[in-house]
Amino acid sequence: MNAEVRNFLRSLGSELSPAMVQETQRLFAARFPGIPSTTTISRDSSYGPDERHRLDIFTEPGRHDVPVLVFVHGGGFVRGDKRAPGLPFYDNMGAFAVQSGFVGVTMTYRLAPAHPWPSGSDDVALAVRWLRAHIAPHGGDPQRIFLIGQSAGAVHVAGYVATPALHELNDSGIAGAMLISGIYDVSQADANPFHVAYYGSEPQNWAAASSLAGLVATDVPLLFSVSEIDGADFQKQAALLTAAFTAARKRFPRMHWLAGHNHLSPVLAVGSPEDALGALIQDFIATAAGPRR
Repeated sequence: MNAEVRNFLRSLGSELSPAMVQETQRLFAARFPGIPSTTTISRDSSYGPDERHRLDIFTEPGRHDVPVLVFVHGGGFVRGDKRAPGLPFYDNMGAFAVQSGFVGVTMTYRLAPAHPWPSGSDDVALAVRWLRAHIAPHGGDPQRIFLIGQSAGAVHVAGYVATPALHELNDSGIAGAMLISGIYDVSQADANPFHVAYYGSEPQNWAAASSLAGLVATDVPLLFSVSEIDGADFQKQAALLTAAFTAARKRFPRMHWLAGHNHLSPVLAVGSPEDALGALIQDFIATAAGPRR
């Protein structure tokens, strides 16, 4: 990352204020190179009964049995979508997947407070089941589905991975998961209004919503990241996850510290000159996917 971009992001601070969000989006929207003309996009496939059970599929003619990268957006549990009006997000993730030789998927899910915990992880499970049944005609390998979630999306992906009851026939349904600035131990997270909207107002119930123990126990390949300019709660959660994983597994998890980035910028920067996440995704999928089974 060049010094000008790093200094600009640092000047915005780590608080997720409207100004910080808008300025980070503006910066990286201007750096998005566009979607290649060879990419085909199928919009708004329905993977379930709710109006927000929608996903977009990015592919290229001639693809067969390639890994599938599924992006789950953030938004504090109460907002967010797979597409932002007037912005290239999160089409940039789908375009990146295709340019990397994969099939890309971006999805939406139900939002709090109307749909509290564990609706997000339930929706991820529903999308995985749908993709297992329907992604092959788009060139994707149903046995090599990779999830990547950012912020609230990371929480939902983590909850899915950590909850065997959401999997089918002792099969996790995925080949790996990437968790970008997530919350894993709910009982130790900051009880802000977004947190309460999703998990409820009774602290005694929050521990049951934590994914930490399940993430430590799972055999699903995992990648984690936290950003240099992430907020204090996300820094603390990365430390808690790393400590628990290392204590249980006697080895360090695949945790990356993204220099110069804030909470939003790693995903928004994918495909741009400041992309720190793209190469990590490509390497993770290359090492975890293996040949088609």
